[in-house]
Amino acid sequence: MSHKKPECSGAEGEDINESPAKKKRSLDMYRAFAPKEQELLKTYENMESRIRKVLNTTYEKLDHSLSQDNISDEIKYLKNRLLTLKEKSSLDPIYIGLFGSTGAGKSSLLNAIIEQQLFLPVSGNQACTSCTVQVSSSRSKNYEAKIHLLSLQEWKEELKNLVELVRKPGEKEEEEEEEGEGEDDVGEAVQKLRALYGRDAETRFAEDLLRAKPLVNIPASKCIRLEGAQAKELSDKLDPYVRCQSDKDEEEPALDEEKAKMRLWPLIKYVEVTIPKSDMIPEGVVFMDVPGTGDYNNKRDEMWKESINKCSVIWVITDIERVLGDKVHEVLLTESIKAYQGGMCNDIALVVTKSDKLHLKEYLRERKEKNKPVETRHDAILERNATVKGKKRNGMKTKLGILPSDSEILNKADLVYTVSAKDYWQEKYITKEESEIPKLREYIRNICLKEKKKLLVDYVTEALSIVLLAENFNSTRDVVDHYEQSGLEGFVEDKIKALEKEIEKCFAQLEQPLNEGAKQAKLSHQKAFTRLLTRDTGYQGFHMTLKAVCQKNGVYASRVFARIDLNGALAQPIYDKIDPMFANIFRIQKGTRASLKPCLDMFKDSVQEKIGEVVKKSPVTSDHCKLNFFTEETNIILRTIEREIVKKKMAVYQSLPLSIQSDLKPYYEEAAKIQGPRSCQRMQNILKENIKKKAEDGMFEKAKEEMKSRLQELKDYIVTKLQTDISTMLKLALSHREELTEKLPDLQEEYQEIEGIHKTLQRKRRS
Repeated sequence: MSHKKPECSGAEGEDINESPAKKKRSLDMYRAFAPKEQELLKTYENMESRIRKVLNTTYEKLDHSLSQDNISDEIKYLKNRLLTLKEKSSLDPIYIGLFGSTGAGKSSLLNAIIEQQLFLPVSGNQACTSCTVQVSSSRSKNYEAKIHLLSLQEWKEELKNLVELVRKPGEKEEEEEEEGEGEDDVGEAVQKLRALYGRDAETRFAEDLLRAKPLVNIPASKCIRLEGAQAKELSDKLDPYVRCQSDKDEEEPALDEEKAKMRLWPLIKYVEVTIPKSDMIPEGVVFMDVPGTGDYNNKRDEMWKESINKCSVIWVITDIERVLGDKVHEVLLTESIKAYQGGMCNDIALVVTKSDKLHLKEYLRERKEKNKPVETRHDAILERNATVKGKKRNGMKTKLGILPSDSEILNKADLVYTVSAKDYWQEKYITKEESEIPKLREYIRNICLKEKKKLLVDYVTEALSIVLLAENFNSTRDVVDHYEQSGLEGFVEDKIKALEKEIEKCFAQLEQPLNEGAKQAKLSHQKAFTRLLTRDTGYQGFHMTLKAVCQKNGVYASRVFARIDLNGALAQPIYDKIDPMFANIFRIQKGTRASLKPCLDMFKDSVQEKIGEVVKKSPVTSDHCKLNFFTEETNIILRTIEREIVKKKMAVYQSLPLSIQSDLKPYYEEAAKIQGPRSCQRMQNILKENIKKKAEDGMFEKAKEEMKSRLQELKDYIVTKLQTDISTMLKLALSHREELTEKLPDLQEEYQEIEGIHKTLQRKRRS
């Protein structure tokens, strides 16, 4: 095959024939980036555009030159791969989750980042909405929103639980010390019922409310679309739907359309907001403003779990006045680290808001470094920010200590940001730069650049592989005979069997920690239960909130007590034992053979080395096509498997509390039905007694075995996927030319174009 150098139409990656209109579109797409970053992204875009053109030309050549009747399986495979690849999206969404409690300043922070001061509703320390709000940029010229509502079945389920939650106990049902406990959780339920059914709705039965006509019309589509030419126009339209009502609003009838809209907020599942192309938000970034507390609906709670698991980046949001004492953000940090361990997350940061809030005289009186003079509020704010950063960075590194020491997150320059959305706008005490909003934007841009390059490299590599496959079909018979005599297929089969044993050894490292953890969980289950539901840690024996915990099978996002997860608390002793080993096994960075990735890398390297040896002994010494095809296709197969491992490891990691929850479900349901005298104590007794019983019956051993079963499933997936895909690869590469009745077109020019771009990217990757 000829390997002449591909012709270039301009500078590296530049398209000299690009129209002014296309150049303008590119500038619009990258306007959130600095000039040098724009140049880099423009280069990436041109490379991708050239690749897509080559793939399209290749597909058209095949389509026009081959008969559509009776084409071989190999050519069908080739055409399907080409079609899939040329239509593949160039950038998967990058989800950045903002998790924090009510009043932490998530919406104000997001407004500052997108440079729209009052776009999302903000209300100090009050809840504005209890649903997830997604914000991203789009190519539309307008500001748009989609408000997704609960389905009828979802609302029926929630309504039943809300009515049970607000049902007042009899006169002597609860001890005096429990009076008033869980009031905020009950108050949330009362608000929702009154919003839809009016005054005293909380005194009616669920069946009665379902038959009643709501005070507002509910759209049959369960989706409300809003649009505005300007940010304020959409904001004004959006506000009445997502802002929670005050108690006064609940008492008043829906006299006008705006008040009627406000009554819909209990039915809102989530909201999607898109803004036009932005100078602040890179295209492809999706911010998820996710309430960490105060949500009773099961579907929204499922969305909470789905959201935290699909986020590439998690920001835990807390304000400066609560960061050193409040426990809510510590709970959310723990949840975030679990998502990092088991999900898609590869970056975590603690974002401390409202850093401008400082009483100078009090601060000067309480500060420890008396020898260093601080005279102005500006200096005091910066000094306190530095102190908070130091303390919380050390605390986060301790929490992240379960990860391998060379983990990228442990070596980040910034784990903690101290921001002020208020002073970003006003610059009263600190500058825009010191507010750290620009620093967060830079953080976002760097993530986008890194992800864009990674996806482009993968895309070009796959394009090269598929064109190599097409060229491979033009190879000669004697080369095929040589490959068949080389024993390559048998070699690969042996290597897969060897890899299977290595994976078994790798996963077997969890055996001892799992055993120790299950024993510890069995010994400490009563302690875990007591800790979660005692005043010592802020979780009280509250009647209404405990009922909510039972109704939701052990997991409840209480507005007062943060996220209560009894199943997770019971599983925690097992996590304490397995976490360091689990992190090492699934580490992204290369490590020892104790990790999964090096096992896969060794398999890939040995197969590619064997392929190289076979090619060198080939009678046709210039046949680089097959070597390149084998190499690139093997890389693609292994990369696909690694991406799936990242997705599937969450099922492995979450199997412990899910198994415990399954065992305890009958007792949660039994406790949730308790009414009458001393119902809170009786609920606790049911849970304590049955947790003890299930622990003695092997609940924690069963959870351990469930995790091992999930690991076995993951190993089987890896092995089966390799056997199937590499078998397909070999079959395609070793197909006899005369077996392919189709006459393939000459694709050397297409190959050279993609190879040139691939080499350019490889050089950029090394530089």
